[in-house]
Amino acid sequence: MTAFHEKTPEQAPALKTFVSALEELVQTSDELQADFWPRLQAAMQALVARDDWLPDSVAVPHPEYYQQYCLHVDAQERFSVVSFVWGPGQSTPIHDHTVWGAIGMLRGAEVSQDYACDANGKPFETGQPHTLLAGDVACVSPTIGDIHRVSNVFEDKVSVSVHAYGADIGRVSRHVFPLEGGSPKTFVSGYSTQVAR
Repeated sequence: MTAFHEKTPEQAPALKTFVSALEELVQTSDELQADFWPRLQAAMQALVARDDWLPDSVAVPHPEYYQQYCLHVDAQERFSVVSFVWGPGQSTPIHDHTVWGAIGMLRGAEVSQDYACDANGKPFETGQPHTLLAGDVACVSPTIGDIHRVSNVFEDKVSVSVHAYGADIGRVSRHVFPLEGGSPKTFVSGYSTQVAR
């Protein structure tokens, strides 16, 4: 579905426009200001409104686990943009992000279940699962809800979403929350491909 076989992700005009919008956003606002979330959501909705810009090289699934491909990291690490590629039936563990994030569904669909943890660290579901279809956008952050589990809706096809985070997410120390409770496990996700620095 892509026309950028020889180009890098950052050469895609749609991604350049999105990165410019994020640069302006982080220079003029933050997540505690009223305009932040609407501007972030609008920029992400514009990015995922068309599925003709993501290079094939960053939309390749893995047979065993989801892939997180780096599309852009801000020079000051104020934000990053990644593609998440979900093979059939793949899902994340229950995890957090520790920074703001926006998720835009590019193709296929994913379902997210929010969680909180009790006094013993045991995660429990909060609210109903919500499904993102192509063109839909959702947000996460420690200020609005940051713990969830995400799965590909489909057992027979690949889904792809595009995420923006308020840091270089591949280098952020985050947490996985065991279903049985107890202390969360710290992890750093890295990326599915090397990132030039």
